[in-house]
Formats: sequence, structure tokens, C-alpha cells
Amino acid sequence: MLIDQQILRIPGPSPIPPSVSRAMAQPMIGHRGQSTSDMLADIRPKLKRIFGTAQEVQILTASGTAGLEAAVVNAVAPEDEVLVIVSGAFGERFADICRTYHIKTHIAETEWGKAAAVSDITEALEAYPNIKAVFMTYCETSTGVLNPVKELAAEIRSKSEALIIVDGVSCIGGVETKMDEWGLDIVVSGSQKAFMLPAGLAFIGVSERAWKKIETNPQPRFYLDLQKHRDNLLKDTTPYTPALSLHFGLQRALELMEEEGLENVYTRHELLMKMARSAFKALGVPLLTVDEDASPTVTAVQPADFEAEVLRNVLKKEFAMEVAGGQKVLANKIFRLGHMGYCSPADLLQAIAVIEIAIAKAGGEIQLGSGVRAAQQEYLKGVNG
Repeated sequence: MLIDQQILRIPGPSPIPPSVSRAMAQPMIGHRGQSTSDMLADIRPKLKRIFGTAQEVQILTASGTAGLEAAVVNAVAPEDEVLVIVSGAFGERFADICRTYHIKTHIAETEWGKAAAVSDITEALEAYPNIKAVFMTYCETSTGVLNPVKELAAEIRSKSEALIIVDGVSCIGGVETKMDEWGLDIVVSGSQKAFMLPAGLAFIGVSERAWKKIETNPQPRFYLDLQKHRDNLLKDTTPYTPALSLHFGLQRALELMEEEGLENVYTRHELLMKMARSAFKALGVPLLTVDEDASPTVTAVQPADFEAEVLRNVLKKEFAMEVAGGQKVLANKIFRLGHMGYCSPADLLQAIAVIEIAIAKAGGEIQLGSGVRAAQQEYLKGVNG
């Protein structure tokens, strides 16, 4: 194993393109100068296209979780009732944030590993007619599920005036998102996933309907006050000191995505998902989710005849490769393979080949090469149409 080698195949942070690393290493500039304003003016329309919105996408120097908390404290008043759709650890995080602010929080829970169903939302909306906001997770990173946000939002809009607030941290930039068309009110993402950056930036799209609630919400907030960020962003500046190196990287990452073409970015992620899933099916290693619920950015694998943690240790020790483990109720039961952002079919074929060796060393009964072969066939099928 090479001492300096690191093969990162976790669902965030994701690998960083060399040109993005170079952009982040450029000399510092004044954050109140014209160069910073020019950079923000260049970034703003590109973020809007990724979020699928005509509204400004706020950029906070903060983690994705801070973005989730900003959504709560800006859009929910202290006396409001909310509904949180929970299908994994990050749905639970949204609920925990709401409870921290003493908000009356109702839960619509889905079995971990399955996508939320529209019928479950219908029942919850009928049971809790006074809710002011519905929180949901687009990609539930802990299970590798992509929830049907478009369909869930349509059902909510048909039954309620509640704001629709979405955690898109682990998939925005890797899957199609049409915030305006789907009727989403607040969409949150983070820099360290499909945006191909280190952690440290939160992105928050806000609808006109949500701004009306935010502007009249008495809930105290200071750094996370989205009105301050909006008012400054419209002047191509920020209310507080931004992480300029991350902004340099963001500008370059957005350029890379537009050079590839957003539709091609989304198609690549779909192909990577199909390659990964075909590989594990061919190896006879069970997947946590069904195809219809699977995320294009992360695949959750639930081995039956070997220990997930043994596999992870082999990968780390012998190949300097990292895949993620399970969280909470899935701890020690699954491993998760990230394939988002700066990840190509060649990267995934390497990962699958190495994982096959680790499965064999962990005691799994597999035919070496069968997973790689299945992934290769899926690639050829996808490329040749």
C-alpha cells in the first residue's frame, strides 16, 4: 500500500478534482473587494440552475447541518406544528433540530431502507391538519434511499398549505432537482458531496412563499438569519466573513459541472448506481434497497455471510480504500459505497474489484471477477444505449 494513497468511496466527503484543489490554493483576496463580488456574481446563476429555481440560492459558510438548522429557525415559528418524514438517520436529525427549538414535531416514519410512500403522507396530513411545514430528506444517506420528493410534494400541496422543506445535502448536484416546478419551498445542500468540495459551505434555496413566512417569523436567529444572507447576496456580497478558499473551489466546481452538462452529470450518476447494483447482485451480496428506491449517489449493501466491519477493515488496511459503515440501527449491519461528484466509471470499477477481494478475505462466498464483469456490462449497455 502506498503511504500517501487514499481511495475515498464514502458518501461524503467526496474526492476533489485537481483543478478545484488548485483553485482553492490561489492567493487570498479581500472579501469586501470587487474580485469577491465578481466571483459571487458568477456563482449565483450556476447554483440556481442546479437547484432548478429562479430564486437566489443562499451560500452560508457552515456545514450542511447548519443549513438544516437555518431552514428550521427561519421558516418555523415557536408555536407551529411540523411533520417530519423519517426514513433514516438524517430524517431523525431534522426532527431533533425541530425538537431542540421546542417545536411540536410529528413523525411519519418509514422502514429504514425503503422510500417514503405518498399514502403514508396522506395519512399524516389527515392526522395533523395544523402543520405549518413538512420536512423530508431527498437522499437518505444512511440507507442509500432516494425519496420521491416530486410526488410527495405534489401530495402535500394538494392537501395542505404547509411549507415543503427538503434536505438535499447528499444528492443535489448529482440528481435532477426542479425546486420551482416541484413546488419545494426550501432546499438545503452542502459542499462536500456532489459539489466536489471540502465541507464548509451550505446552500439554501428559498421560494417566494417561504420568504413570506421567514419575513414575519419572530423566531430569534443571528448568523443563520437568511434575510441577511439574501439581502447581501443580491449585492454580490456576504453579511459575514466567507470562506473564500471554498468559494474559489465552488466557482471551479460549478464550471466543471456546466462543462460536462448537468444532464450528463445526472446520467453519469445513474450509470454509476446501476453499475454498483449490478455488481453486488452478480456477487450474490444483498442490497439494502430495491432498485426503485435506490439513490444514484450512494449504494447500501447488507451482507449475509460476512461482517461489514471486517470488509471495511480489510479495505482500509490493505488498499487505503474507505467505504462507510451503517448508522444507528444499521450499525455493523451494512456498508455504504459512495459514487457521487468526482467519480467516474473507471473509479467505480476499481472500487468493485478491490471490494471483491475484501469480500473474499472477510469470508464471503463469491466468484472473483463476477461483480466487475456485471459492472462492465452495465457500463457498455449504458454507453451504447
